[in-house]
Parts: sequence; structure tokens; C-alpha cells
Amino acid sequence: MAESVKIKTEFIKLDALLKYASLVSSGGEAKMLIQDGQIRVNGEVCTMRGKKIRSGDKVSFGDKEVVIE
Repeated sequence: MAESVKIKTEFIKLDALLKYASLVSSGGEAKMLIQDGQIRVNGEVCTMRGKKIRSGDKVSFGDKEVVIE
């Protein structure tokens, strides 16, 4: 089941979201996972660290999934 994550801005960048949602412990770890194609945004592999994630988007990594509110 997906966990909900609330953001207070219009969007959050993918690498920042991974840290904010505690999916990774550091920015370096987020960068490596994104570059390795291990992060999915709305079901599609995303390799852009600066991808803008907005309300309603789903981000998944391994067996973890977060939905942005």
C-alpha cells in the first residue's frame, strides 16, 4: 500500500522528495538510485534528478511507494 506524503509547495524535485519521504538517507544515495533507473514516477522509470513531482504523482522504489498530496 502506498504512503501519502504532503507537500506545501506546487512541486518538489525528485531527489529532494526521496529524502523528504525517507526513502533514502542521503542526496548521494538518491542521485545514484535515480541514475541507475531504480526510481519510477507514475509507473515509468525516471532518470531526471530534477523532475518536478506534483500533487497526485506516485513515486516508487523497490517495494516502497509514495503518493504526493
